[in-house]
Amino acid sequence: MAYIPYTPRSEAGPELSALYARYTDAGGDVDNILRIHSLDPPSMEHHYRLYRHLMAGPSPLSRAQREMVAVVVSAENDCFY
Repeated sequence: MAYIPYTPRSEAGPELSALYARYTDAGGDVDNILRIHSLDPPSMEHHYRLYRHLMAGPSPLSRAQREMVAVVVSAENDCFY
């Protein structure tokens, strides 16, 4: 498993703080897959927009089918995301 450092909330500048606030879940956390972009805040926004497009944009696959593909690929890659 790769280790990618990230900027903690306490050290985040204004742009990153705003992104952390935007992408915080109900439990008060930001998913690690987004947090790894903290060293390059614009990439966090780009990653999120790509994810939303892939999962909710126009497609012949339903949302449930897309989630199933994501789960299978993650399992095959031994990825817990």
